[in-house]
Amino acid sequence: MNNNSISNFEDLVKNDYSNIAGIAIAKNESLVYEKYFDGYTQEDVLHVASVTKSIISALIGIAIDKGYVNNIEEKVLTFFPDYTIKRGEKTIQNVTIKDLLTMTAPFKYKSEPYTKVYSSDDWVKAALDLLGGKSDVGEFKYTTVGINILSGILTIATGQSVLDFAEENLFKPLEIKVPNNVIIQNKEDYLAFLKDKYVTGWVADPKGVNSAGWGLTLTPRDMIKIGQLYLNGGVWNGKQIVSFKWIEDSTTEKSRWLDVPYGYLWWVVDDGYAALGDGGNVIFINPKKEMVVTIASCYMPRAKDRIELIRKHLMPLF
Repeated sequence: MNNNSISNFEDLVKNDYSNIAGIAIAKNESLVYEKYFDGYTQEDVLHVASVTKSIISALIGIAIDKGYVNNIEEKVLTFFPDYTIKRGEKTIQNVTIKDLLTMTAPFKYKSEPYTKVYSSDDWVKAALDLLGGKSDVGEFKYTTVGINILSGILTIATGQSVLDFAEENLFKPLEIKVPNNVIIQNKEDYLAFLKDKYVTGWVADPKGVNSAGWGLTLTPRDMIKIGQLYLNGGVWNGKQIVSFKWIEDSTTEKSRWLDVPYGYLWWVVDDGYAALGDGGNVIFINPKKEMVVTIASCYMPRAKDRIELIRKHLMPLF
């Protein structure tokens, strides 16, 4: 690594990846690079979008480790005994937690009805109402609104809010500052959260149930801790936070979108695995190099591929 190479890389970020707010890299458990752009600092949290899904995956694993959930083969409706299935709807009865984790649960929409769900009073029920339909269980169908069902399961199984469960079992042990709830009640709240440059907190519906598919804010250093926890087999400061088996299962192929393998809400790539969020938010873990790369970005539709940036321009520097 030399200063010219780093300077060239940072110029590339400013010119071609202008919505990147922060980058942090750990290698062999040491922070080897950290840089912030566009006025952001290491104290600023950003909305990490679908990286939230991978955090929810960790929380499901912890809930299973602690006996709140028996296993991922449990049927989703087991947790919602009062939910009324619509007449003629059979597919929903067979959907399991595993189907949600692997994005192989069927949903009754062609494009996700974000505004409709996020304007409702109960996002879990709204997601359940969308579950099922004519598609078969087992076909890959990426969903953000549907993953809210996992938040409902966590809330019911643990008897705690998702935020409180995460605080006790993940955030506090990793010394991640616990976010506050941000209640979203309508389309205007939803869009305002996405566009706020200095947004903070974890999005929740009017019932206080945190979103599972998006809506969490973290710093690049927080993201490094999550990545390092996984790289360390679930151990942090000598304590097993997430079981090794859950991490191994989560980061090996269980389903596939086109030619990209998918685990339990983690993308599996040739040289490791990654949590990926819209706008260019990434926790990238390369076990062979013992490296964790995190990128936090401001909201931008159709952001340029961060994995290419990491592989082609960042990893050769370290």
